[in-house]
Amino acid sequence: MKLLTEWMPLTYDSSMINESKNSHDGKLFLKGVLQRCDTLNQNGRIYPRSVLEREMVNYQKFIRENRALGECDHPDTSVIELKNVSHIVREAHLQGDDVVGTIELLDTPAGKILQSLVESGVTLGISSRGVGSTINESGNQIVQDDFQLICFDMVSEPSTPGAFMLNEGKNISRRDLDKHFNKTDKIDRIFNEILTWDNE
Repeated sequence: MKLLTEWMPLTYDSSMINESKNSHDGKLFLKGVLQRCDTLNQNGRIYPRSVLEREMVNYQKFIRENRALGECDHPDTSVIELKNVSHIVREAHLQGDDVVGTIELLDTPAGKILQSLVESGVTLGISSRGVGSTINESGNQIVQDDFQLICFDMVSEPSTPGAFMLNEGKNISRRDLDKHFNKTDKIDRIFNEILTWDNE
């Protein structure tokens, strides 16, 4: 499996920042599109709806358990490093073709960096990190059913088409993946897959 990353810009302004802080005891929450289904992205990849629907169901366990953490910038690994955690995803779901969500910037060193950047008007993006494979269909890379979402990271990437990150050359070992997905996560994934059998 390869490490796959995506980038989406977040939009906010000073009034949204002030409103968020006033209604959440000074904490900064950001809302936006986290990912898109069946849409060709800047990396030439398409994430099928069925893959993102399944991953959103599986990701709810991380949200419920307050483990839906993300880092400031993308590392070259599938492991979330606690020392680099900057935010937590509080809510994520499909809305039409978009995966939309709410993130809370944490009071960690990396979170404080993001808060300062946001308050200074810097445009940040949110980027999914996961492992899986792709196949080429008509020049587009189609993300396959083995994709597993790990997290959403906050990143700053150029807006030039094609200048976005994809760590195609980085192979992820099963051992690295086991550092992120524990035994109950794997059981939950299997259980969620079984529940979808009735709908097929």
